[in-house]
Amino acid sequence: MIENGSKEMSREMSKIAIGALEDKKASDVRVIDISEVSVLADYFIIAGGSNRNQIQAMSDEVEKKLGQAGHEVRQIEGYETGAWVLLDFGDVIVHIFDEKNRLLFDLERIWRDGKQIDADSL
Repeated sequence: MIENGSKEMSREMSKIAIGALEDKKASDVRVIDISEVSVLADYFIIAGGSNRNQIQAMSDEVEKKLGQAGHEVRQIEGYETGAWVLLDFGDVIVHIFDEKNRLLFDLERIWRDGKQIDADSL
């Protein structure tokens, strides 16, 4: 029972994060359900930005909107460089990439055992 509640909370957190990313014009937002293949999190959200300023603005917006909903970020990596920012909210991990690093790290391929889901179906 607790597990379903946790997954539902992760779904709600993901919706908030996606909305924040879309507010800042993120490109190619993807959601991967990794709950059945990893204990790291329930969802990875992957989004693209065109430059450092946009990527930092997206990061700030996700942190702000999830914070307003009562979800504090546990860890942020890469904010200063703005090439790949990782926001760890526990059960939801948000990755925001510039185009070069998104292609280089290709998380969608690395986590292909997870289930890619349509953001609208959350």
